Amino acid sequence: MHLNRRTLIAASLSITFALAPLTSGFAASPAPAKGEHGMVVTAQHLASEVGVEVLKKGGNAVDAAVAVGYALAVVYPNAGNIGGGGFMTIRFKDGKSTFLDFRERAPLAATKTMYLDKDGNPVKGASLDGYLAVGVPGSVAGLEMAREKYGKLSRQDLMAPAIGYARDGFILNQGDAVSFAGSADRLAKDPAAAAIFLKPDGKPYGTGERLIQPDLAASLAAISEKGPDAFYKGAIADAVVKASGAKGGILAKSDFEQYAVRELKPVTCTYRGYEITSSPPPSSGGVIICEILNVLEGYPLSYLGAGSAETVHVMVEAMRYAYVDRNSALGDPDFVDNPVSKLLDKAYAKDIRDKIDPFRAGVSKDLMPKGFGESKETTHYSIIDDDGNAVAVTYTLNGSFGAGVVADGTGMLLNNEMDDFTQKPGVPNLYGLVQGEANAIQPKKTPLSSMSPTVVAKDGKPFMVIGSPGGSRIITITLEAILNVIDHGMNIQEAIDAPRIHHQWLPDKVYVEPFGLSPDTEKLLAGMGYHLDLADQTWGQAAGILVGGKSLAEIEKGGGARYNGAIDSRAASGEALGY
Repeated sequence: MHLNRRTLIAASLSITFALAPLTSGFAASPAPAKGEHGMVVTAQHLASEVGVEVLKKGGNAVDAAVAVGYALAVVYPNAGNIGGGGFMTIRFKDGKSTFLDFRERAPLAATKTMYLDKDGNPVKGASLDGYLAVGVPGSVAGLEMAREKYGKLSRQDLMAPAIGYARDGFILNQGDAVSFAGSADRLAKDPAAAAIFLKPDGKPYGTGERLIQPDLAASLAAISEKGPDAFYKGAIADAVVKASGAKGGILAKSDFEQYAVRELKPVTCTYRGYEITSSPPPSSGGVIICEILNVLEGYPLSYLGAGSAETVHVMVEAMRYAYVDRNSALGDPDFVDNPVSKLLDKAYAKDIRDKIDPFRAGVSKDLMPKGFGESKETTHYSIIDDDGNAVAVTYTLNGSFGAGVVADGTGMLLNNEMDDFTQKPGVPNLYGLVQGEANAIQPKKTPLSSMSPTVVAKDGKPFMVIGSPGGSRIITITLEAILNVIDHGMNIQEAIDAPRIHHQWLPDKVYVEPFGLSPDTEKLLAGMGYHLDLADQTWGQAAGILVGGKSLAEIEKGGGARYNGAIDSRAASGEALGY
């Protein structure tokens, strides 16, 4: 009866919807990239080329992911990193899966109130700028653990392309140049960062100019030769600790020496017969994507249509309830008892559906939990190899170019990931997220993340590899790409390019990309009580792969290319490359 009621509601509004054709903020999407043996999709074309070359040389998807990770640290410095951290979801050809957590950790000297003034209020910028904002980096440990356990090629082979691009330089395209120009003032505040990323006259490097990074080349060469010890126990750690101590930070050598990657069981769920494998806590991504999908499974989205008022209504309400859970209940599993089984329960999703008024918007403040007192500059890449091993990696510096600081001699930007913790319950972070005590700062704790590297399977075989940057919006970007393919029949490129909506409980707004909804649909939603924030900017840079065809229809016909890759039209420097 629940489902029928909504179907009847949709039918009652069908005349209105028929007069309200959807408009799109994007021209017709280009065809997805095609490949029969492998596919690499990243936010920087040179890194995509590196990944494909690794596959051609006999490396597997994990090898390619490691090589891409190091390459992005050089050619995509606003988010690629060895001074940050991230997550890797791996689905092996035999159907088994695993998850590597190499996220940044709070330093041993961190305290719950370290970003508050004497009156208990957050100090502006303290968790974002400079060395006090830096969490202990995990990327080097994570990439090496992945290679050692699941790769085939040597560390030297996989790091050689990155070292070459750092030592010899690479030519900036327009997208690269735009990212430098946007952060020039911030980078200028740190002499070591300015010496690398700005020209002698203080201006950023432009399109067609070559960026050479000799200090980063030396750091990468040391890691290539000596492994993670070069980073965590040697001169690189010493340089970061020295700079941190001199400039108001709290990092100690013991922070680096004690860093360890966690291998965890991924979050899994089903949606209309598809198997979702995604990130577990300390990421909220997999849990919340699954929670939202469980709620939406009870509605006929394909019938209601992409972008209809009814579809947007149930999506927003599912997001609203799920983000309450995200922001109040989830945290680092070493410190918090996460209610994952409850949040993934189909019965819990039904309880949420029963609370959703089919005619009216919910009110976020009415869902305030008892006791309740991340950025575009992440990057995601998706890879699949000839054997069907699939890897999804999302890693980050948090804000663009991280904390905007480089320790002398290292050549690497450091993250400002400490902002992802709850500075004070009820106070928004960089992405407007209002979070609770479960994500409070503690030594060696990992901040809650939205990063959602995800692999979708059908009938035991890989179907889709997907993820995106976007701070708190990563979850809804990834979710909408999945819905667009499975429910709305879009091909993988269209699914990623399609305009997006987002709701995260607080603030109580529905964010809409330019031309994301028709004016008639906007009026219907406003009449239901929604406050629409019609953005003048797009968000996210999704990278996806679809297996067996460019769309569900082509897969079902059995006539498509084996691998179909798509990089977001919002990613100016990215490329999907198959072979």
